[in-house]
Amino acid sequence: MKKTLPVIVVLITLSLLGLITLQASWLKNLLEVRQSHLLSKVRNVTTQVATELSYAANSAPIITLRSPRKRRIIDNDFHLRLLRPPSIGDKFTPQEIYAKLHKAFDDADLKHMKFEFAVANSEGDYVMQSENYAKEFYDTTYNKRIHNYLVPETGSDIKEIMQAEQLIVIVPDFKQQVWNSLRWVIIGAAAFMLIIIAAFYITLKSLLNQKKLSEIKSDFINNMTHEFKTPLATISLAVDSIRNEKVQNDKEKLQYFTSIIKEENKRMNKHVETILQAALMEKQELSLKPTPIHLNNLLQSVISTYQLQLEEKGGIIETSYNTTNDLLRADEVHLTNLLSNLIDNAIKYSKENLVIKISTTNNTKNICVKIEDNGIGMNKETVKRIFEKFYRSHTGNLHNVKGFGLGMSYVKTVLEAHKGKIKIDSTLGKGSTFIVELPLG
Repeated sequence: MKKTLPVIVVLITLSLLGLITLQASWLKNLLEVRQSHLLSKVRNVTTQVATELSYAANSAPIITLRSPRKRRIIDNDFHLRLLRPPSIGDKFTPQEIYAKLHKAFDDADLKHMKFEFAVANSEGDYVMQSENYAKEFYDTTYNKRIHNYLVPETGSDIKEIMQAEQLIVIVPDFKQQVWNSLRWVIIGAAAFMLIIIAAFYITLKSLLNQKKLSEIKSDFINNMTHEFKTPLATISLAVDSIRNEKVQNDKEKLQYFTSIIKEENKRMNKHVETILQAALMEKQELSLKPTPIHLNNLLQSVISTYQLQLEEKGGIIETSYNTTNDLLRADEVHLTNLLSNLIDNAIKYSKENLVIKISTTNNTKNICVKIEDNGIGMNKETVKRIFEKFYRSHTGNLHNVKGFGLGMSYVKTVLEAHKGKIKIDSTLGKGSTFIVELPLG
């Protein structure tokens, strides 16, 4: 696992980078193709509208002057106005041209394409223009400008006059509009990449969790082997001693060795019970038998069972019961084990001059038990992982503190079953404080 995991990570990372590179290249090419395609469609649309406008202007009625009976003075400008067919500005309003362009854009499936337009005469002056045309005219970096000459289909003498008239269409922020037209494609590609990245993350996390679980279980097996090996070795020595005739004839020695066997047997049974409790918690089959319990009395009873261990360590427990109401409904067996685990840990992970302070208080709906010690304390990593099953803080020698790493996991499970909670405050080298909150009965 140690060798294959880095290889798997590297291969998946390379695959992911390859996919991202390919998608980036694909999107770039798609953008170029889309730009070319849309620009071609816009040019076709404007050419179509320009042709329609030219035809409409060219089909205007021609005015014929009859010979006047009386001589009239007619100036040259009048003659030009009569000879010149109507311009686009004479024939259409800006609204009508906008409507034609808008319909042509819609028919070409360019409904969301924004545009501005203008019509220029033969002298380059604007006959008409849309509202924002002047604003967009000077931006040649982001806008696309398309010119179409309004040339009639018939080759009349006035063709040269008409040829100079132009329909100018500007597409503002052309590239941005192209991006907008590809919005759902880009969203789909991004979603696809996120799914792949999420799958990569979940896979990697699962592999790391499996690796961590494998290491934790290996530690658990080592601890369990050590925990069972010691009492078995002690029982084996006691049995060999009992077989000795001198011991068999000495009742005091015989009783001493049989008591050792009994105590070590209890010790192994306790280990078995701990493992069975862990199996029950794994299956979520922790069953409670709630009964009314006075917490202060139960706490005092649990403390009394640790007097011998405290004497061996040279430590003391200071108690302070400040509750006005200590009655709650809880499973006595599991609650006793919970408190025992916390006090046992405070003793096991202690230093010289051990002092454990235990106090109880009330708040509105809960009763709080505070267990404070001046032991070795915990770092942030240990505090974060202390409730993980099989996890044990490494303090040098793996077996310098006995246990399976199941105690705190059991504590949390019991508290959750009782709808309680626990808080931890610990400083490495200075000690730890555990605050348990349980709902009042």
